[in-house]
Amino acid sequence: MFNQEWFWLAIGFTGQGLFSLRFLVQWWQSEREGRSVIPISFWYFSIAGALTLFVYAVYRADPVFIVGQLTGLLIYFRNLYLIKTEKSIPKNEI
Repeated sequence: MFNQEWFWLAIGFTGQGLFSLRFLVQWWQSEREGRSVIPISFWYFSIAGALTLFVYAVYRADPVFIVGQLTGLLIYFRNLYLIKTEKSIPKNEI
């Protein structure tokens, strides 16, 4: 029989897992390069995790959690936008 509570717990843990993977990706890339870097995949994992956790927070009707995830999402999307626009500007114009 389908248990709705287990389904939502799975959504919550999936979101947390995606969100946590961003740090593993960042650590792995930094180790490979021998310096601290934030790869673009960090931001994609951040968005995937935050969106999933946002859905979970809405289900739980937790306003603190909802606002926290929405704020983070704005920042993550802004960072991707900045990365995209930086790459489109020729280096000699910076």
